[in-house]
Amino acid sequence: MAKETQSSSGFSWFLAGLGIGALIGVLYAPKAGRETRENLATSAREGTEYLRQRSRDAADQINQIVDRGKSQMSGYVDRGREYVGRTRAQWDDFVAQGRQFVSDQADKVSAAVDAGKEAYRQTAATPAATTTGNEQAPL
Repeated sequence: MAKETQSSSGFSWFLAGLGIGALIGVLYAPKAGRETRENLATSAREGTEYLRQRSRDAADQINQIVDRGKSQMSGYVDRGREYVGRTRAQWDDFVAQGRQFVSDQADKVSAAVDAGKEAYRQTAATPAATTTGNEQAPL
């Protein structure tokens, strides 16, 4: 029977401790359940708004970076077009100089051919030193 008394008194002490703990918890609880739920809901709303604001800020920063990148790329494209324009103008100058050179050389060759024809005509028109008196020079 001594065992039954010990186990029942141990259980009684457990229940007493549980009651005292619950009483102390209620007395020292910072807020009521409704207030705690309202605080949790308010904190959740504030956290959601904070995340939305941070998302907007991040999106704005990304847009600024993209705009800067577009601006830089536009500058690079403009410079590239300028270089291409200059190169095209130089190429056109080179081509014009080449055409002029070829034209000048063609004129020189043509003049040389004409001079050669004229020299041949003159040589053919005069009697040759080897020709005898009765023979005529070919025309």
